Amino acid sequence: MIVGIEGSVERKEPTFVHLNVNGIVYEVQVSVNTSSLMQEKKVKLYVTQIIREDANLLFGFIDMDEKRMFDTVIKINGVGPKVGLAICSTFTPSIFAKIVASKDVPMLKRVPGIGPKAASRILVELADFIVDGTQESENSGALGEATMALESLGFKKEAIRKALLGSTGDTASLVKEGLKKLQRL
Repeated sequence: MIVGIEGSVERKEPTFVHLNVNGIVYEVQVSVNTSSLMQEKKVKLYVTQIIREDANLLFGFIDMDEKRMFDTVIKINGVGPKVGLAICSTFTPSIFAKIVASKDVPMLKRVPGIGPKAASRILVELADFIVDGTQESENSGALGEATMALESLGFKKEAIRKALLGSTGDTASLVKEGLKKLQRL
């Protein structure tokens, strides 16, 4: 799995870049926000790789919070990478967190490809979306990683939140503790 890519920009458009990495040119889909932040010839991007039977897609982000936002929204049923990238292009992670916190459906409907039903569903599923941003600590990063790991195992967000409430430690210990508590729930 590709999680990062560093290379020189050969071609840049608002929604994608061609990166030359040691002679191999990769097409990486980017948000408009990321594209506007790429000012230099050499660039390093955090990457989400999506492999389908007909394509191997790379989605790149300069900001880790934007990557987390993208990874979070594409987990929602009915929200694919195209809509996820549109959300990242329309809002910064901190503004998106405020929209989710205030359950602002009309604001979310501004994103191309999102209607009233989809906006409502996204806001319900992301009720607990938090951007680490300035208060990123070791524990909050580990807690987020442990939560994502337990979600990937099929546990529900609400159950994971209850199991990890008040827990501290590194990602591995949080996952172990979460699994023990989730067995009892």
